[in-house]
Amino acid sequence: MALGPIAQIHISVTDLDRSVAFYRDVLGMSLQFVVPGQPMAFFASGDVRLYLGVPENPEFRTRTVHYYSVTDVDAEYARLRDLGVEFLDEPHVVHRDDSGDLWMAFLEDPDGHKIALTELRR
Repeated sequence: MALGPIAQIHISVTDLDRSVAFYRDVLGMSLQFVVPGQPMAFFASGDVRLYLGVPENPEFRTRTVHYYSVTDVDAEYARLRDLGVEFLDEPHVVHRDDSGDLWMAFLEDPDGHKIALTELRR
């Protein structure tokens, strides 16, 4: 038996409302639901569910880097900067091969998790 595709990824947050607002209102991700009475929110990211939550135990605190595909990294970079998002760098090529140029730009969420916008330009 082998593992199937990733179904869900947990990202630890310290303030659920602040993080929901960032992922929903700034990044534009689709909020699926917030668990009533629990510090848990779930977003759709393609076939993967993104789980934002305040961990009950420090052993489950995550530090993640997550990468999101965009169709135009320059346009998304400009849109987010216009919303006040500070980037760690500008869009730049990180890899070239026969499939094209892989562009990325990095930012951080409210808890310091690194987020990359990625675009493959053929």
